[in-house]
Amino acid sequence: MLTKLPININDLLHQRTVESERIEYKAGWNPEAILHTLCAFANDFHNIGGGYILIGLDEQQGQPQLPPVGLLPQQIDSIQKELLNLGYSAIFPHYHPLTATYEIQGKTILVLWAPGGEMRPYRAKLSLSDKKSDWGYYLRKHTSTVKAFGEDERELLGLAASVPFDDRYRQTATLDDLSPRLMRDFLEEVNSELASEAQFFELETLARRMNIVGGPSEMVLPKNVGLLFFNPHPEQFFPATQIDIVYFPDGVGGDRFEEKIFKGPLGRITRDALAYIQSNYIKEGVIKLAHQAEVERFWNFPFAAIEEAVVNAVYHRSYQIREPIEIRIDRQALVVLSFPGPDRAIRLQDLQSGNAVSRRYRNRRIGEFLKELELTEGRSTGIPKILRMMQQNGSPPPEFETDDDRSYFLIRLPIHQGFEQVTEQVTEQVTEQVNNQVSATTLALLEALAAQPLSTKMLLQTLSLLHRPTFMDNYLKPAVAAGLVEMTEPDSPRSPTQKYRLTVLGQNALLANKRT
Repeated sequence: MLTKLPININDLLHQRTVESERIEYKAGWNPEAILHTLCAFANDFHNIGGGYILIGLDEQQGQPQLPPVGLLPQQIDSIQKELLNLGYSAIFPHYHPLTATYEIQGKTILVLWAPGGEMRPYRAKLSLSDKKSDWGYYLRKHTSTVKAFGEDERELLGLAASVPFDDRYRQTATLDDLSPRLMRDFLEEVNSELASEAQFFELETLARRMNIVGGPSEMVLPKNVGLLFFNPHPEQFFPATQIDIVYFPDGVGGDRFEEKIFKGPLGRITRDALAYIQSNYIKEGVIKLAHQAEVERFWNFPFAAIEEAVVNAVYHRSYQIREPIEIRIDRQALVVLSFPGPDRAIRLQDLQSGNAVSRRYRNRRIGEFLKELELTEGRSTGIPKILRMMQQNGSPPPEFETDDDRSYFLIRLPIHQGFEQVTEQVTEQVTEQVNNQVSATTLALLEALAAQPLSTKMLLQTLSLLHRPTFMDNYLKPAVAAGLVEMTEPDSPRSPTQKYRLTVLGQNALLANKRT
């Protein structure tokens, strides 16, 4: 019996990282109804990751009622014994949920964690009171468990033993390919109650509790999702598991470009790539309008839209295709490219309008971990959010592109049109500033930063300077004060990873200097 699950119980109670259709509340032990729900979660018809049954907790209109009804210790022991028996005798193939007890406001509840099964389709007895009962297939429809009929039943049978790639075993890997440190860090980050106990567990025990391994003890095999999140170098198992960011300062046809490649555990590279974009390429525009006192403020690209586009690519790309996620940035747009494209059942027109809803998810377990890291909400909310964030920023609408074979998916976020006006205003300011204020030393600094952000140490080397105080007083401080240069980490001035970059004003100062 488990004592804790790798999920925060408060998030589960309040449906913060798990959707309502994946949660069932039961005030008491109702073996027949619970059996059918376990069967439905095991079938995982929409590849959303199974679900949870909370016993000892009543609900009203889909919301748990607190304090819980609770269970007595002898009830829990009896339920667990009956569950074991039902898993062998009343559901086929055999299926057993993982269990955990929790104290909630002085009451004990029993949580059943029912991941999507590896041998679907599963069927269960229609009735436990009839020894000769027929059997049926069950699935989830919104927040209800229903018996499968007609087209649903035929489609479920078509999924026979079809397990999503991220939930399959990796035959070429071993238990030692999983990092206990990465696993414990994840549990700490998602505030799992399991985190406090994780340091005392053997690697196999911890991995089984997180459901990232399977098989008998003599041949434990990691699942693909475990290697993607908890191996330091997942690209050794899944080539091109990386995020490439390419910036074209002079446009895609220009001679110059900057490239940054992120490799490593999936959760980490997703966050690192987003932080890099936010630090280096997100700019605020300010326009002074003649007819009003207030200035107009906006972003070249709204970061929330970028975040959704990148996480969507991480969530829905295929890790069997040897192509990285590529993010291209120029002065016209930010583009996120991933492979393959959306399911054929999704129409491009519906994507463009924000009305597309996926019937089945390619990577159910990857989505589960991303939700726990609060990187995605799931349930087809990403595209509508991109549309909403672009509109709120005053940006042109995003563009979604794929081909007839759905071999790729491209999300294009056009730059805010006001940045052309910002550039014109800034250029006028800069021309005057270059003529009157910008010294030769400051221009040398701007040229050193033209290609990419640099640390203080790298700037000293680039400018062939040895005396740091001279550099600070004559080069850096005047440029920062003039608004030409800024920190990449303004909230942490003394950060060891601190760098300096050109502002929009600084970029245009170089252009103005070339013209004069």
